[in-house]
Amino acid sequence: MNTNVNTETNSHPLDRCSGVELDAAVALLKQSGNLSEEAYFANGFADEPDKEVVLGFKAGTPFERVIRLIGHDPQQKQSFDARVSLTKNELVQFLWIEDGQAAVTGVDVIKSIKLLHKNSDWLEAMSKRGIEDLSLVHVEPWVAGRRPEGMSANARAFSAIFFLHKELEDNHYARPVEGLIAHVDVDSDQVIIEDHGVVPIPEDDGEYAANRIQSLRQDLKPLEITQPEGPSFEVEGQVIKWQKWKMHVSVNPVEGLVLHDVRYDDDGKDRPILYRASLSDMVVPYGDSSPMHNWKHALDSGETNMGHGANSLSLGCDCLGEIYYFDNTILKANGEAQEVKNVICLHEEDYGVLWKHTNMMLEKPIPEVRRSRRLVVSCFHTVGNYEYGFYWYFYQDGTIQMEVKLTGHIGASVVPDGLGTDTSPMVAPMISSPIHQHLFCFRLDFNLDGAQNTVCETNVEALPVGPDNPLNSGFRAVTTPFKSESEAKREVDPRKSRSWKVINAAVRNQVDQPVGYKLLPQSSPVLLSGDESLPAKRGAFAKHNLWVTPYQSDELYADAGPFSNLHSGGAGLPAYTSKDRAIDDTDLVVWHTFGVTHVPRPEDWPIMPVEYAGFTLLPVGFFDQNPALDVPPPSKACHD
Repeated sequence: MNTNVNTETNSHPLDRCSGVELDAAVALLKQSGNLSEEAYFANGFADEPDKEVVLGFKAGTPFERVIRLIGHDPQQKQSFDARVSLTKNELVQFLWIEDGQAAVTGVDVIKSIKLLHKNSDWLEAMSKRGIEDLSLVHVEPWVAGRRPEGMSANARAFSAIFFLHKELEDNHYARPVEGLIAHVDVDSDQVIIEDHGVVPIPEDDGEYAANRIQSLRQDLKPLEITQPEGPSFEVEGQVIKWQKWKMHVSVNPVEGLVLHDVRYDDDGKDRPILYRASLSDMVVPYGDSSPMHNWKHALDSGETNMGHGANSLSLGCDCLGEIYYFDNTILKANGEAQEVKNVICLHEEDYGVLWKHTNMMLEKPIPEVRRSRRLVVSCFHTVGNYEYGFYWYFYQDGTIQMEVKLTGHIGASVVPDGLGTDTSPMVAPMISSPIHQHLFCFRLDFNLDGAQNTVCETNVEALPVGPDNPLNSGFRAVTTPFKSESEAKREVDPRKSRSWKVINAAVRNQVDQPVGYKLLPQSSPVLLSGDESLPAKRGAFAKHNLWVTPYQSDELYADAGPFSNLHSGGAGLPAYTSKDRAIDDTDLVVWHTFGVTHVPRPEDWPIMPVEYAGFTLLPVGFFDQNPALDVPPPSKACHD
């Protein structure tokens, strides 16, 4: 059987996989004889070519199309990593993974549930709690991050927790089955029940769906956004052009939304800023030491395929205005391709005043005011009980912003006496919610007017008292370049207005400063779990807000990436930086960890209003002056 696919149908090396390509790659892998009939897939996607190939690409130039296929084989009891060249029509790499496993799939979830429904210990535990109708039990298999005592060292393990419906359409998270955890090895069918005792199940409904709450507000008038002449952006394939910005967008199954080759047209000069920007991974450690929660530390990107959780977005719900949607193709566990519609939302929105000044010295003062407009590139992902929205904003003054929107269901524990703790405060009658963190690590591969870049740190400090500071009121900004990876492991410090700046020393602006972009962090925590804890070993990237590494094409993930599931730890940034390589005046990658420490409150129940986290990239000397001077006034009325 000839499975050769004509790669000329791909107009760009970064274009997303088509279903035809995924089908062809799966067929070639199955023909190789490496996998058993039981094997299934976690994900499949186009392997990115080398940076030189992408940056040097010209339309019509041939390139090798390689599809990466990741999955698990229960017969081998190992996960696999394969690369198939559609150009060469052959399998070019096949590896069995020694540490870590492929992300959780629907196959794992379904099998876990089936095993429990046949397990006498689990059935007895349910009966002890007076639960007879098992169809009302919601089984939620969690990525465990560990294997319990008595389970094989290479088990494909999941730790299931449980909730009880009153009826199948209600909010099951309102009724946790407290005290019961089931550990399941889906490779060997082993089940270990951990029962800490029977606890009453809450009766309150905790509903949030519009058709299940008592009343809705009646005083909201329509709010419509119209653009009679259409949006200002242009889309060609997966390339976006808006105002002076240009970029390539896609959704990766592990990382979610990915930006490529972000550029700015500076009065006709094409200036690169970022080669690649995406979430690398994130960790959600729980601070509650109770047995129901102390083991939880989800790596939501690598363990659960963040990109596969991308929602199909809808106008008026997720996105408002004149919208353009991008679709995606994913690989299902059975090896079939599936098209997912509307996973990236593209639109522009008003953002208030861009700049303003009124010259009061004129006989008739005239205000000069410009309104800010921003381009929004966004995705929303469902990961179990939680939702994450990732929003890239591009502004007319050269600013880039990343904003994460966190919402969904918080974790829940049953507390019959209504007395919460400082690790799990009360949020509803009989319900407490464990304190936890959401820490995101973004990989920012800079290409700031070329590949030779350096990262500097700026701290603002008081001037010493003396002749140069006679009133003891002065302060200054002190900037220090990083020379090595060890120097660049840094934390946020709001007291010093600390920021980090990427510069290109070889390119100077009109005042002879190196061009630069500032990474302006929010006031963000780092990982609070102890150094010897499993979260700290597996999510070590969250120990620092900043890491900097020299570019290596195979260093894409802050941890074990696609094989973070059940990985022992130490992969990613700790391994990359162990050599303490030089990072000045080179092709470099900035890794920024930020997030929130969530102390739950009653207002987070039963569904959490959006909480925000993120960072901003500001031009600092990148332009010779305000690049938004040429934005036209909003209307003549501003001058009347």
